[in-house]
Amino acid sequence: DEEARQTMKDCREIGVDVITFGQYLRPTKRHLPVKDYVTPEKFDQWRQEGEDMGFLYVASGPLVRSSYKAGEYFLRNAIKERLQ
Repeated sequence: DEEARQTMKDCREIGVDVITFGQYLRPTKRHLPVKDYVTPEKFDQWRQEGEDMGFLYVASGPLVRSSYKAGEYFLRNAIKERLQ
C-alpha cells in the first residue's frame, strides 16, 4: 500500500489530475494467473485517498482500465469545478 500511496503523492506533485485503479483479470489460461483479488472495500479506500489528495477524478474498481472514460470524466469534473 505504501508504494502505491507514494506513487499517488508523486503524481499529484507533478500535476496529475486523473488516476485509475483496476484489477488484472486473466483473459485466457495462456496468460498469467491472478495473484490476488482486490476487495471492493480496497478500491473504495484508494478512491477516497485519491480524492483526499486532490485528484480531480479517481476511477477505482475491478473493471476499471487506465483509459476508463478518463477524458470524459476529467472534462466533466473540470467544467463542474469551474462552475462552482
